[in-house]
Amino acid sequence: MNEIRTGSSDLARHLADAPWRTSTRSQTSNCVEVAPLGTGAAVALRDSKDRGGPVLLFSRAQWRGFLAGAKNGQFDLT
Repeated sequence: MNEIRTGSSDLARHLADAPWRTSTRSQTSNCVEVAPLGTGAAVALRDSKDRGGPVLLFSRAQWRGFLAGAKNGQFDLT
């Protein structure tokens, strides 16, 4: 996973044009957006309240691992 700070780079312009989507389960104050990039090589994740802020980039394998961990409660705070 890599964190990308948005700005004037080619990657930032690509991220701005990405097909971002928000989960239907998102709440008003706890929303993230996800976008597949390119030919399936990466997935981007950002805070929907700060669309110009940092973006996390995952490879497909990392994204699958992240989703599996979330489903198994690996990141639960309680």
